[in-house]
Amino acid sequence: MEPGKSASPRLRYPLESEPPAAETAAVGFQHVLAMFVGIVTPPLILAPALGFDKLETAFFLSMALIASGLSTFIQVRRFGPVGSGLLSVQGTSFTFVSPSLLAAQMGGPGLLIGMSMATAAVEAGLSVCLQSARKVFPPVVSGAVVMLIGLVLIRAGVTDLAGGAGAPDFGSPRNLLLGLGVTAFILLFHSSRKPFLSSCCVALGMLAGYALAAVLGLVDFEPVRQAGWLTVFKPLRWGLDFDRRLLLPFAAAYLVTTVESMGDLTATSIVSDQPVSGPLYAKRLKGGVLADALNSVLAGFLNSMPNTTFSQNNGLIQLTGVASRRVGFAVAAILVLLGMLPKLGALVAVMPRCVLGGATVVMFGMIVLGGMRIIHEAGLSGRNVVIVAVSLGLGLGVEFVPEALSQVPKAARDVFSSGLATGALAGMLLNLLLPERGQDRA
Repeated sequence: MEPGKSASPRLRYPLESEPPAAETAAVGFQHVLAMFVGIVTPPLILAPALGFDKLETAFFLSMALIASGLSTFIQVRRFGPVGSGLLSVQGTSFTFVSPSLLAAQMGGPGLLIGMSMATAAVEAGLSVCLQSARKVFPPVVSGAVVMLIGLVLIRAGVTDLAGGAGAPDFGSPRNLLLGLGVTAFILLFHSSRKPFLSSCCVALGMLAGYALAAVLGLVDFEPVRQAGWLTVFKPLRWGLDFDRRLLLPFAAAYLVTTVESMGDLTATSIVSDQPVSGPLYAKRLKGGVLADALNSVLAGFLNSMPNTTFSQNNGLIQLTGVASRRVGFAVAAILVLLGMLPKLGALVAVMPRCVLGGATVVMFGMIVLGGMRIIHEAGLSGRNVVIVAVSLGLGLGVEFVPEALSQVPKAARDVFSSGLATGALAGMLLNLLLPERGQDRA
């Protein structure tokens, strides 16, 4: 294949084409289905840590959907240097769940929003020097950090599977069986030979578990009845707060999402029959990463978590043969409309925690495997093995035994209190300090 040429099959509707309205809406709805669980799951995980009741959780979910819709529109439409101009959809990122849980414990929603908005400058700065970002944070380091994120989050997933922290029936056989039932449903749908069932296996598995929980009388629908019909928007509802101790964890998360977005945008270019080298590609890459940063600030203003590009939609572009930006506008409109309906958010918010946990243990396990795949592609040289081993060992060590830092100076404790920050910093330092020998380059 020639440099810069696409390897994808011929598209039915290329980037600048205009499919019929009905097909645009249908394909757009498929994209929403593919990303819906990814959008709503991070706020669902964070809501208990933030002390939200069901109605506040529903509002948090509605804001996540609206923020994703507006961010997708900016990314697809492109405004000057902001945006990729590709069918690249945006949503809340699992990468930020770990530092966000830390912010929730230390100061609540105002601190979470304040830190996510302030540290978006990291990704904005990286958008103008992407090559430098690759050198400081190469695939071997980003892969180790992605693995670390998944491994740390598995604890939250299993906690939810058992019923959720503080639940009176925590660890009951009923919770465990229902949660594992959701996992079984996901595996069943994933093994289907029908592409639609396979690609939507997580959403369908959660829906099946939700329905079973409702039949068993485990769902309280009162918050759904109490919720209004239209979302009342209030920017910065919880105010803004800042804590320098969280700078490194959030900065590390933005480093990870920058690298991930570069990969996602490259994949979208390939499946959209667009060049993956040259000035146009570089412009799309910089514009897409910059949009990620600015959209994360917008999401914070809308009381939501940082946004980033989603990768699962690239599979749908290949499957449908539709890469038209017009579909991206349809996705944006559908997400905003869904977010404007509080009853929908309430319907998701009342889902039993064990149902959520049955899905997230699978999703977080996939995050770990995603990190392993990145490391494998970077190569398992002796140098890379050392970087991964030390990053994981120190990062998980801080997570599992936080009291190990109890006697160190407060300044150092503030920096290394997060396993994500510790692992990322260790990986970056080792990458800069360890010599690269001939066999490592090979």
